[in-house]
Amino acid sequence: MHDDRKLTEERIERMLRDRVRPALRPESAPVTLDAWHGTSAPVPVTDRSAGGEYHGSEVGERWGPPWSTTWFRLRGEIPVEWAGRAVELVFDPGFDHRRPGFQCEGLVYRPDGSIVKGLNPRNEWVRVSEAVAGGEPVEFHVEAAANPVILGDHSFTPTELGDPATTGTEPLYRIERAELTLFDNRVEQLVHDIEVLDQLMRQLGTDEPRRWEILRALDRCMDAVDPRDVGGSAGRAREVLSPVLRKPAHASAHRVSAIGHAHIDSAWLWPFRETGRKVARTVSNVLGLLEEHPEFVFAMSQAQQFAWLERRYPQLHRRVRSEVAAGRFVPVGGMWVEADTNMPGGEAMARQLVHGKRFFLDEFGVETDEVWLPDSFGYSAALPQLITLSGSSWFLGQKVVWNQTNAFPHHTFHWEGIDGTRILTHLPPVDVYDSELSAAELAHASANFAEKGGANRSLVPFGWGDGGGGPTREMLARAERLADLEGSPRVTVESPAEFVREARAEYTAPPVWVGELYLEFHRGTYTSQAGTKRGNRHNEHLLREAELWAATANVYRALPYPYERLDRLWKAVLRNQFHDVLPGSSIAWVHHEAEREHELVRGELAEIIDRAQRKLAGSGSTPLVFNGAPHERAGVPSGGAAPSVEPAAFVKLSETDDGFVLRDESLRVTIDRRGTVTSLRDLAADREVVPAGSAGNVLRAHPDLPNRWDAWDIDSFYRNNVTELLDAEEVAVVEEAADRVSVRVVRAFSHSRITQTLTLRGGAARLEIDTEVDWHESETLLKLAFPVDVHTDRMAAETQFGHLYRPIHENTSWDAAKFETCAHRWVHVGEAGYGVALANDATYGHDVTRWAKNGGGTAATVRASLLRAPRFPDPHTDRGTHRFRHVLVPGADIGDAVREGYRLNLPSRTVRGASPVDPLVTSDNAAVVLEAVKLAEDGSGDVVVRLYESSGGRATSRITTGFVPMNVRATDLLERPWADGEIEHDTAGFRVTLRPFEIRTLRLERT
Repeated sequence: MHDDRKLTEERIERMLRDRVRPALRPESAPVTLDAWHGTSAPVPVTDRSAGGEYHGSEVGERWGPPWSTTWFRLRGEIPVEWAGRAVELVFDPGFDHRRPGFQCEGLVYRPDGSIVKGLNPRNEWVRVSEAVAGGEPVEFHVEAAANPVILGDHSFTPTELGDPATTGTEPLYRIERAELTLFDNRVEQLVHDIEVLDQLMRQLGTDEPRRWEILRALDRCMDAVDPRDVGGSAGRAREVLSPVLRKPAHASAHRVSAIGHAHIDSAWLWPFRETGRKVARTVSNVLGLLEEHPEFVFAMSQAQQFAWLERRYPQLHRRVRSEVAAGRFVPVGGMWVEADTNMPGGEAMARQLVHGKRFFLDEFGVETDEVWLPDSFGYSAALPQLITLSGSSWFLGQKVVWNQTNAFPHHTFHWEGIDGTRILTHLPPVDVYDSELSAAELAHASANFAEKGGANRSLVPFGWGDGGGGPTREMLARAERLADLEGSPRVTVESPAEFVREARAEYTAPPVWVGELYLEFHRGTYTSQAGTKRGNRHNEHLLREAELWAATANVYRALPYPYERLDRLWKAVLRNQFHDVLPGSSIAWVHHEAEREHELVRGELAEIIDRAQRKLAGSGSTPLVFNGAPHERAGVPSGGAAPSVEPAAFVKLSETDDGFVLRDESLRVTIDRRGTVTSLRDLAADREVVPAGSAGNVLRAHPDLPNRWDAWDIDSFYRNNVTELLDAEEVAVVEEAADRVSVRVVRAFSHSRITQTLTLRGGAARLEIDTEVDWHESETLLKLAFPVDVHTDRMAAETQFGHLYRPIHENTSWDAAKFETCAHRWVHVGEAGYGVALANDATYGHDVTRWAKNGGGTAATVRASLLRAPRFPDPHTDRGTHRFRHVLVPGADIGDAVREGYRLNLPSRTVRGASPVDPLVTSDNAAVVLEAVKLAEDGSGDVVVRLYESSGGRATSRITTGFVPMNVRATDLLERPWADGEIEHDTAGFRVTLRPFEIRTLRLERT
């Protein structure tokens, strides 16, 4: 047979495009189009005519200044000759059909205010009726959002459209279509048949008989289609395809659990405000599909989005509740939002799970069993334990399959966290979280699946995502045809619970991955938008203090505990930990709002703290120092208040031709005329920390020009060019006292100005560096570097409830790929018997390298990333003033690093009062850290304590209480009874023994 494959494939392509698809809507009738152009803020359906009436509009008219809302009214009459046939309204306000979810969208209402469905580029129709009578009037109202296209064709072009203050007022969109149409269901089914077979055929090899069988059948189908009457010939054409559509899949075919989904970023290239509307549009479409397709199951994550729906769209929420009860609309994820997991602190990560799971339990009676994070930028090694302690049992991720350097080796596996907890984990091999169930995607899932031979099942979330939209009727038609089709994986639409049950049954001994799921991509998110990160860090610690002091004041002074305020404030902080907000990858509008909200939260928390501390201090004039950190300092116990007892200490200052020497009994610090630290002598260890010929406190500026994803990425080649900022306008002593000396260093760089204060406090055994940057750069990365004379091949970095070690060599491509990593309050490098810690109060991005010294041995350089200046999606990222505090601690072990991290982030507070305040709860082992002390969420008045082992070793601690507990019980994160049951206690406390990095939540019952 002659090879006419190319000719036939081109024929199929054109017939489908130019003849068959256009016949879906063979006739049209006009509608009257009116518009009411609202303000920039969304206008509720009840107020859509407030301040003005609808005015006549027409196809071709421009509308929609950026971020504005326009209400359209479409009215028409169904032609008499259409009686009994399916009719749809088609409205295209100017869609770019390539980018659903990233541009203008609409929500359709009936005249009575009831919601019909959402409109987007892949969903521009509204079904009027399946069988209407002729002459009936039709009227719909559309709330249209003129959201600008920020990310056009992945060009990463800087744009001012992400900030309402700079967007301008020119309309963005042009109305393209508004009409009533006949909808031919016969042609619709033919289109689905042809599309599925054509897509499948093109995935099969040219040496496979099945490909040629499908090609010939499609060729005969084209013969059977009458271009002048596609609808009338559709049945005949489908009969030609029926035999090839009936052939079952191979017995060994990969099995796909297809789960309807709409990954909706809670904020990204749109503000939080718009996300609530995206949720409504998506959910209204999903509810329509659930009515029409009994086999359909839809999964939606993020409790925050359900809460928005409940508050703003109660009619949709009521319908969702009904479908949840029926098991077809499935809440998943168990978190308040799909958070970043690298940067939230330990207690914040726990509260994401607490608030998410509690919402689903309270609202729907549903116990979510998974954490669902397909789009977060890597996954913390603390997650397996936290997921388990929340009452969930498995994890779904995605993003690490997008690694730049190394292909992640598993799709279904056991993931082991820092404490040894293992959970079943699945990374869908389809490699997307917004599949359209195309043959190409399914073929990729099957070929890509790494567990072949041990398992044969994967999950595919299908539905337009990021900007929402969700599944479509076309996707469900594909799923129906691909359920059991030769050449394709078997596709079953089912719930996540059904998938994981089958996955566990078939794969009883999956491989184990130990440690973090590091994403070799998007490393710049540890640094971008420093203001958002600083607000998050500070409020996490203020929340800790607010709960601690409010609980203490309640138990000791009967001060009412602010349950509702703390709940609201926690949710505000958690919302801004969404994986495009805290990482700094959203438009300017989002970050301006986040920083304003952080400031408001900060003010409220300060008020709660001050009220509780004043109540505890009582009336008096004695200065009482309140210590909110988990370790004693200056004689003040953790969680208590007392007069500070500072040990006698001294600092000596001397000036030389080369600079200044600062010295106390522990350290001698030499600062040269450039403001760099040329010597840091640990007198107690008789050891020089700065390697010979090196200098610390060096600010380094690098060109920061990633290939793509500006705010997200730092590419390794940034290291090829560096400018060390060594010229100083001023190096001068600014404070000299018996117990402290400070030296100020002022530098000018390009358009920016940097002021540092280096302080040595007597007896503190640490060097403090306070850096203020007035930043006006573009595409520049600023780092603070400290070389240390320590021989090591790894670093320790704090993560939630512990730390992990990362290599600082480049033995393998996996090692080399970790050239920028995340740490919380500290990093530590050490050799046997000696280490150095660098603690911080607001930064996350770090890199540590090692290098050979003259004469033998190696040293390491620790660098903290302070600022970036990417131009997309916010062209003015980080412009303005920023303050960073770092502490360099020579001779530090891990315990010292933990203590310094807390000390720096939880400064003491002084209140005048009558007498000291005993701690509510204390630990006698420094390695056992009290992370949270609060009252139980159920309002019982019980005290809840969350503690963890911080050093990486086994630890036993005596926990002392300032009250007599009736019972002490272990609980999960949600404060429900845990397997350990009751803990033996006496009138003053109890003992706990923890494995390395173990987290325990304890409920102390009060009378």
